[in-house]
Amino acid sequence: MPEIATKKPAVVLLSGGLDSATTLALAQEQGFACHALSLDYGQRHNAELTAAQRIAQGAGVEHKVVFIGMNVIGGSALTDAAIAVPDHATEGIPVTYVPARNTVFLSLALGWAEVLGAWDIFIGVNAVDYSGYPDCRPEYIAAFQRLAQLATKGGVEGGEFHVHTPLIQLSKADIIRTGTRLGVNFAGTVSCYAADKDGRACSRCDACRLRAAGFQAAGIPDPTRYA
Repeated sequence: MPEIATKKPAVVLLSGGLDSATTLALAQEQGFACHALSLDYGQRHNAELTAAQRIAQGAGVEHKVVFIGMNVIGGSALTDAAIAVPDHATEGIPVTYVPARNTVFLSLALGWAEVLGAWDIFIGVNAVDYSGYPDCRPEYIAAFQRLAQLATKGGVEGGEFHVHTPLIQLSKADIIRTGTRLGVNFAGTVSCYAADKDGRACSRCDACRLRAAGFQAAGIPDPTRYA
């Protein structure tokens, strides 16, 4: 019998939101054997972790949740109960920015990739419809990829890591169209920064506004459940 080619493994950061669910679907479309990684970092909207579990199960991929408790550090409306989630657009880097979050997330993904023998990491950052976060920019991703080569056994021994950002130049509407084409169940995703324990959205935060505008621009009915 002919030998069946083994799919290349990849680690996909899966928050449970619209972008990461689409990123997972794209990685699978590209033929990767995906391993989903979610982070419980003390976020107030931890209903997204339940959503991530549903998404991973539906996609048939291995799913790990790592507890890192960034709420101990605080400094963000997403991890500090004393800082309110804004219900209006703000200038500059918003208070929903979590200090060093993507650096921590990518570092953990990189560690798991080494264990798996994977050279590919997927993250759903976006530089178009994003909220002004410095760790969602292309130059940041390029810098982390260079770091991965210097900081790992695999990199030092000649391997080459790739950090894939398939959504980075897409509008929210384009992301929604892409996910719809790939069969992503957006009704099961949670994007809201102030989602309740059942995952119902507030409709007012920056994430909710971007999501709603994206569905409208895409001409696709918004399946979001609102509180």
